[in-house]
Amino acid sequence: MLRRLVLATVTTAVATLATATTATTATAIGALGGGPLPPLSLLSPADTLTVTVAKSGHRQADGTFRLECGAKSGGDHPAAQNACRRLAQLARDGEDPFRPVGKDRFCTQMYGGAAVAHIKGTWQGRSIDARFSRANGCEIDRWENLEPVLPRVRG
Repeated sequence: MLRRLVLATVTTAVATLATATTATTATAIGALGGGPLPPLSLLSPADTLTVTVAKSGHRQADGTFRLECGAKSGGDHPAAQNACRRLAQLARDGEDPFRPVGKDRFCTQMYGGAAVAHIKGTWQGRSIDARFSRANGCEIDRWENLEPVLPRVRG
């Protein structure tokens, strides 16, 4: 009985808080524009990344490209829409594809080619400055996890 009472109280408190938060947000936005609450994608800051790739073995993939993801995909990245889709999936899954390989991690000593990349900008509201290579198994996995943000390269 006590368990049901506690659960009911917690459920009511959470529902009240969620309703109050939504109402406050809707009121604040409505006061700004006088209209209904816009989609969340318009309220979130856009992800903007500069992707530089070299020595990939594909002339069209090498270079510096701008990738913009938000309400709509943009920039001059050759696979902008698919790249933004991949970044959104990684964000939903709670992954950080820009985190470097840990120094204490064991990696297979296989060489994946001379390709290198540098990604700089903003993703999920935080600053990104990450370097990628294909120097060993861990780095190859990290690169392939970000395809098509980074081009497909087969060493």
